[in-house]
Amino acid sequence: MIPPPEIIRVETARVACDGDGGPLGHPRVFLQIDEKGFVDCGYCDRRFVLGGGVADRAQGEAA
Repeated sequence: MIPPPEIIRVETARVACDGDGGPLGHPRVFLQIDEKGFVDCGYCDRRFVLGGGVADRAQGEAA
């Protein structure tokens, strides 16, 4: 499996992504983090990880 290009730690389960913004970005989409503790953007593959959630704790254990 190829790792996501960018991981962004967030504090809310609902996030918005527009890529890099501006002309180099993509349309703004709203994403919902579920029980996995993360969500990947379908346009740019950024991964949003909920701070203190399941995926965040797993990353801390792996480090």
